Amino acid sequence: MAGPLTQPIVPVRRALKARPSRSDLAFRSIAYAGGWIVLVIMVLVGSFLAFRAGTALHRRGWAFLTTATWNPDGGAFGIAAVMVGTLLIACVAIVVALPLATGAALYISEYSPGWLRRTLITVIDLMAAVPSVVYGLWGFFLLQNKVVYLSRWISNWFGWFPLFKVDGTSHSDPLTTMTSYTSSTFIAGIVVGLMVTPIACSIMREAFSQAPAGEREGAFALGATRWGMVRSVVLPFGRGAMVGGVMLGLGRALGETIAVVMIISPVYQIQTHILQNGTSSIASLIALNWGEASPFGISALMAAGLSLFALTLLVNFAASWVVARSRSGAVSEV
Repeated sequence: MAGPLTQPIVPVRRALKARPSRSDLAFRSIAYAGGWIVLVIMVLVGSFLAFRAGTALHRRGWAFLTTATWNPDGGAFGIAAVMVGTLLIACVAIVVALPLATGAALYISEYSPGWLRRTLITVIDLMAAVPSVVYGLWGFFLLQNKVVYLSRWISNWFGWFPLFKVDGTSHSDPLTTMTSYTSSTFIAGIVVGLMVTPIACSIMREAFSQAPAGEREGAFALGATRWGMVRSVVLPFGRGAMVGGVMLGLGRALGETIAVVMIISPVYQIQTHILQNGTSSIASLIALNWGEASPFGISALMAAGLSLFALTLLVNFAASWVVARSRSGAVSEV
């Protein structure tokens, strides 16, 4: 006969009810309101641009995307040339910014001593706050005069590649002037890349410094060098932040205006030679033509702004998708 001690004990589930405090409710309300306000503002901006651009888009139709010239009052206008220039400047900027930002972030988080690390973090943050007009002045008066010699060297030795070709110049022609290499996509991209570097570096450094200490120690215990540990633990852990930082920088590079306007020589034709004088971008197109545009020209510029808005959203969505597939810490291995 079974006694009371042999009876099975059935656990009783207790209903738990969360009772958030007033501060929790206030924080939750502010967070929800902030998210919805950002979404509403984005929708309003897109709707405003689409409404104001309706006249120009209705007249040009799909030709707006394939026409290179810009003459709204003459009836022929499109963003083919400025879109190519925008993408090329952004690509050059990312090629410049990615190794600089990654190297600086790794040095600050993994190699620099403590006293120097704090100084470098402060300097990087201050560089991100420098106005773009300062970068533009520096690029126009100082950097351009130095970079043209690099542009000429690249053109002389790699001009067989269409991207580095400069029309009207020859390796054996001593009379080739340096003005053929000024105000180019290459110079504008370098300036924008240096503007993007601090932002990307800050994001990468923050992710690299949060790599799990256990995995770091495990890599060293298995005999890995510091670079081996960085390559097998830190870089995989910060992969998502690297993509996010680069894409955030790309978003700024696509919309950069003042620094690009101060350097480039506007040319409204498809210019794929990044070392050659003359290029353009959507942001510079709007900045240079806004003051003297007719009412219909304003509508055309609004259409150009709408295309830049859509391109930036596309880049951000692509970045979110890539980051979601490579979360920091999800694929770090020793």
